[in-house]
Amino acid sequence: MKNFLLIVTLSLITSSVFSQTLFTYGSQAVSKEEFLRAFNKNNNSSATTKDSDLREYLDLYIKFKLKVKAANDLHIDTFPEINNDLQNFRTQIEESYLNDEKEIDTLVEEAFTRSQKDIHILHLFIPMDKEAAAADTIKIYQAAKDAYDVLIKGGYFKDIVHYLKDKSIDASWSDVGFITVFNIPYEFENIVYQLQRGQSSKLYRSKNGYHIFLNIEEREALGKIKVAQILIAVPPGANDEQKNKAFEIADSVYKKLQAGADFNETALTFSNDQTTNMNGGVLPEFGIGKYDPVFESKAFALQKDGEITAPFQTSFGYHILKRLSRTPVPEYKSREYLSSLKQQVLEDARISSAKEKFLNNLLKTLAYKNNTGINEKALWRITDSFIVSGKKITTANLNEKTWLHSFLKSRVTVADWLKFAKNYKSDPALNKGESYPELMKKYISSKALENYRKRLEYYNPDFKYQLQEFKDGNMLFEVMEKNIWSKASIDSAGIINFFNQNKTRYYWSESADVILISCPNEKIAKLAAEQIRSGKSWQNLSEDNASQIQTDSGRYELTQVPVKISGKFTPGTITEPIVNDVDSTASFVKIIHIYPGHQPRTLEEARGLVINDYQNLLEKKWIEELKKKYPVKVNEEVLSAMLNNIK
Repeated sequence: MKNFLLIVTLSLITSSVFSQTLFTYGSQAVSKEEFLRAFNKNNNSSATTKDSDLREYLDLYIKFKLKVKAANDLHIDTFPEINNDLQNFRTQIEESYLNDEKEIDTLVEEAFTRSQKDIHILHLFIPMDKEAAAADTIKIYQAAKDAYDVLIKGGYFKDIVHYLKDKSIDASWSDVGFITVFNIPYEFENIVYQLQRGQSSKLYRSKNGYHIFLNIEEREALGKIKVAQILIAVPPGANDEQKNKAFEIADSVYKKLQAGADFNETALTFSNDQTTNMNGGVLPEFGIGKYDPVFESKAFALQKDGEITAPFQTSFGYHILKRLSRTPVPEYKSREYLSSLKQQVLEDARISSAKEKFLNNLLKTLAYKNNTGINEKALWRITDSFIVSGKKITTANLNEKTWLHSFLKSRVTVADWLKFAKNYKSDPALNKGESYPELMKKYISSKALENYRKRLEYYNPDFKYQLQEFKDGNMLFEVMEKNIWSKASIDSAGIINFFNQNKTRYYWSESADVILISCPNEKIAKLAAEQIRSGKSWQNLSEDNASQIQTDSGRYELTQVPVKISGKFTPGTITEPIVNDVDSTASFVKIIHIYPGHQPRTLEEARGLVINDYQNLLEKKWIEELKKKYPVKVNEEVLSAMLNNIK
């Protein structure tokens, strides 16, 4: 008995530790779990957490909770814009909570594994007519089975196609080339990635017919490549003379490139690819399975950036490729790569398997119950009648109030179903010709998701916390705008008084008057800089090229000049253009005048700094008032235990 009581006591102690309050403000309490959730989410440091990190964040979190409490007292949570924003945010994020995350993680893991290998496959296809008679269906199946038997005994796809056509069975085969994850439908990908090198798949029936796949070789995944191309097009049905002429042009272009011609300018002059010739022939980065296998093999055969292929032919004509960059498939599960794979999984048909499992679990969660006493044939007759004539017919103990399914305390009635079926069948964008039993499955799914959406906060703590964080963040912004930011900006007397009392804080370090010149690209920026160096005024240059060159002027501390400079700043210096990595725009400056350090700033020169400091002062005073109104008490015992856990 003593041992039993000891176990119970220990479990209660453990439970109380996990639900302990970390701090209170007024009558409000914040648990250790809530604080750690926020801390772990916002602590982006890769280094080991220190005592100071936790204490600093605790101070920030206490201030945050006090401000949100002040916002609640002002009833900011009732503002229409706050509620509208919250509803919009809810709509944006709820979809991500309507999946089985564990199953999605499994699919991402599977995609990562498959992404490490490319497989070269052959494909045999025997189409199946959906309207075929039963005898024809049996005949096609037997022929497909015979073809598979021939193949596993050493037959070739080409011979099997002839064998089937001799039996009046339509069939085709193709060399698909190398494929990797996401290249082919998921049902086929699952088959291909289970094959060993040299192994053929078993006969597989899809909705369109029978398939056999053969793995003829494998290799480590090639990843992605970026190339520029020059295309000398050959029109469909071209004769030999036209093909020869195209090759002669391609060959002469290739010789020009070998002699040092600029690839970009050559593409602009000669390439027939209207979508890329204006930008130097640059194609978007691609992986295998995107283009013609010959095109891809030539592209990936390039060993280094800048290397150029000799002209080669595809069905489009003759191509010359220049390698620009190569991105290998990551061998390690970096956060960025897994995130990219997850996005592809969510956009791919394979997500349907995760959704189906999620739905099955969801029906259990919602205590789904089916009315087993329903006469389905009678229900379908009623449905037919309602869709055609709009009349609600009572038959076989069925009427519009009869319940079909229930979710927790809500019931779905015949009337609900009829309305759904009529709307669905009358909408061409939705109607896929499903039978009523198939459509009923869709309806049950939609009603289950509808119920779950409404109660997401109760079923998913993460969703609840995310909504609360968003709401608190909006309320914080509103209360800060009202109590601090707007007040500081319009309080002219307060700003002047604050500046006069703190003038010694606002000095210039070594600074300069500069002209900032911004251009759409580096080439234009270099030409502009050269013209200014040659004596043209920056004003005239800007006026003459208003659509290409923009200028601005101002005084900057030398450490804040918005471009780099080599050597010492001197009046008249024109810096080298700096290119923005995001949009490729380029900028440079002309130095007009240099000022020594430790010169006092005027109020206008320091206004931004003064307003910021004045806001900080107002905020500090406001926090002190809030702490008096809502006294803060930190549970030092709980805090100490948390600090000990990070050491």
